[in-house]
Amino acid sequence: MTRRRRTLLVLALVAVALLVALYWLSRPRSVAALVTRQLGAALGLEIHADGITEYRLRGTPLLVLRNVRVREPGAPNLLLTARRIHVALPWSTLRTRELVARRIELDAPHLDLPALQHWLATRPPSEKRLPRLTDGLRIRDGEIANDDWRIDRIDVDLPLLDPAQPLRARLRGRYLDAPLAIPVDLAVAIVRPDALIRNGSTGFATHGAVTIGHGTDWRLPATVALSGPLQLGGDELRIAPARLGTAATYESGTTRVPFALGLYGPLRFDEATWTWAPAGVALRPRGTDAGDPIPKADAHGTLALGRRLTLQLDGVLAQWPQAWPALPPPLGQSTSPLPFALRYDGAAGFTDTATLRLARDAYRFEGHFRLPDMLAWIEQPAGSPLPPLTGSLLAPKIEVSGATLEGVEVEFDDGAPPAPGTPP
Repeated sequence: MTRRRRTLLVLALVAVALLVALYWLSRPRSVAALVTRQLGAALGLEIHADGITEYRLRGTPLLVLRNVRVREPGAPNLLLTARRIHVALPWSTLRTRELVARRIELDAPHLDLPALQHWLATRPPSEKRLPRLTDGLRIRDGEIANDDWRIDRIDVDLPLLDPAQPLRARLRGRYLDAPLAIPVDLAVAIVRPDALIRNGSTGFATHGAVTIGHGTDWRLPATVALSGPLQLGGDELRIAPARLGTAATYESGTTRVPFALGLYGPLRFDEATWTWAPAGVALRPRGTDAGDPIPKADAHGTLALGRRLTLQLDGVLAQWPQAWPALPPPLGQSTSPLPFALRYDGAAGFTDTATLRLARDAYRFEGHFRLPDMLAWIEQPAGSPLPPLTGSLLAPKIEVSGATLEGVEVEFDDGAPPAPGTPP
């Protein structure tokens, strides 16, 4: 074969190869299959996309996948589905399987948390790492599903994701564990993001708007600031110790009760319950209105909020609030603080019966009450002179209508059922 014929043959083969390559590149599904296979191989996952695919190869490769399904090989449930995933990947990622991308956008992603946890548990320690997103992450209308709770309406704006650099993000979503619903709109900062998938601890802070709602019974809109060392493990979250400051308003029917609350201590989320134990608690009225029914109180104990609310608090009221009905003399003339013990285990809206022990000097009260009834009584000073509670008051001396009574025991009974566990 002459040199000319060999040259013509090589050119012909190159031309055929180019035609085949152009034909292949003109089929988005082929490009999508290549990229999803490479990504799947890097992550140990099966990734499929059935919808219309868009791509760009010039500069940084850009790929838009639709109707995406992600599954751990052999797993019964999908780990992730999404209506649309936009991925901008450098060529180095396709060649070397590095977890580096320019930007990722997800529309309507649905994440199965147990499936994710199972997949993470199968990965060797060296493979448990976050991707690096130089132009960040955007999520719209996302959802995370667990066995007993879920988070929907998730919107995330993350300018940069780098496992070795602090993370700052805007997060919106709604936690659901019926009848409890907690919409949030928060700014979030995490010092070392990679610690979250390595069961490590990292600095964490968030602030913004949170509303806790219990069906149509009550709601608690609040502005919160929460910070502390954060650790994730399984479906458990820990912040120990956690610092929380909040300005909130309790709303039920026509009742509006604003207050400020501070909490300090280990915080744990597990089994769809947020538990603070042991906790330091500071409760304050908001403003200087003499009609504010919220007392100034400091306490310590346990708080747990989920389908139920549990309180076991021991503390001190600094003084008797002016908005509460006046105590008879000489009890009302004392300026001593009032040690108390509060116990509650019931509906999350504090609508069931609570047990209270209260003391001042030699005076003692022990009984139980329902918060909605007490708030309604305080707001109607022209109503009954006796509070809607059941219990007993022991007083060494009380002055009534100019007469002094000694060794007094007063029994209150509003006909309400006693709190669970209350002795007869």
